[in-house]
Amino acid sequence: MPIGYNKIEVLVRLGRIRSNFRLLEAKGGRVMPVVKADAYGHGLWPVARALAEEGARTFAVGTVEEAADLRRAGCRAGIVSLLGPLDAWEYEALWEFGAIPMIGEFGRLEELARVASRMPGPLDIGLKFDTGMSRLGFSEADLPGLLDRISGLAGLRPVMVSSHLAAADVPDLAGFLDGQAETFRRVVSAFKARGLEVEANLANSAAVMARPDLAFQGQRPGVSLYGANPFWGTDLAELGQGLEPAMEVSAPVIEVRDVARGQSVGYGCTHRVEENTRLAVVAAGYADGYSRGLSNRGWALVRGVRVPVVGRVCMQLLMLDVGRAPGVEPGDRAWLLGGDGPQAIRPEELAEWWGTIPYEVFCLLGLNRKKYV
Repeated sequence: MPIGYNKIEVLVRLGRIRSNFRLLEAKGGRVMPVVKADAYGHGLWPVARALAEEGARTFAVGTVEEAADLRRAGCRAGIVSLLGPLDAWEYEALWEFGAIPMIGEFGRLEELARVASRMPGPLDIGLKFDTGMSRLGFSEADLPGLLDRISGLAGLRPVMVSSHLAAADVPDLAGFLDGQAETFRRVVSAFKARGLEVEANLANSAAVMARPDLAFQGQRPGVSLYGANPFWGTDLAELGQGLEPAMEVSAPVIEVRDVARGQSVGYGCTHRVEENTRLAVVAAGYADGYSRGLSNRGWALVRGVRVPVVGRVCMQLLMLDVGRAPGVEPGDRAWLLGGDGPQAIRPEELAEWWGTIPYEVFCLLGLNRKKYV
């Protein structure tokens, strides 16, 4: 359930997500949109429905429960659960909701095989490999035993192999990316040598944009679908040209007050105004997912002018110095993300002020109520 007690508003422009999908698809290779975590805060079903209309045939979610929610909402496309079954009920639910689980560990594979033995038909599965992330997946050393084991599993049908790139968005680590890619190629070759036809997918957003040689049979872009450039601030930033941020976040100005030079602002007196100015009090704070870490660091857009966050961000309020923005009054919208004009707040900028990445910005602010255009 979204946060329901506040005044913040999240606007999601589905047309921009469609446009980003087309841009990424044009770079080559079938695109499997990643819509986990409520489509990175943009709304699981609205986003999936829009992308299905654009031709997306398979979606990647995180948990089996997300797959179930997507199927219940009416999704008829393929659904891949990147985390696979974690709780006992999720094993049988894979058959009920027609989801492909990613399996990267022998214990989970054996449990799924036990469940498959009493189910009415085979289940398509994916196999995940650790090629350098050191997080989830079979190792390359596991390959001989794994291939022997899956050849004897009548109830499970491997249709996909995947791995996860650790640093595709870091140009200085291109050598590490090459090492992961080479390991993955050996994995794919081992399956082919056994006569197993599987879809291989490796590329994330950054690799879709920068490494067409890693397209394989499918690609899994995530954050770029929502308009964030994984190469922001690097020498490869131009590769993200054309991506349009789909999320905009605003909250109402509820009070405007004059303050004199030297007056302190907010908890802890962490800011004192240097000249006579005006403050706008905005109905948004850390209870709405707008981080307290943006105190005296963040910026917002009011009447087309960027204005600084001053004082500490409160639970449901924050203060902006609007002395240089003309005519601000209660009822105006303060854009915390997005907004109109050349000064619109980009997710990469907000993430920098926040001390995080656009992924977290989207996921946290996306917990609020959403409107779609």
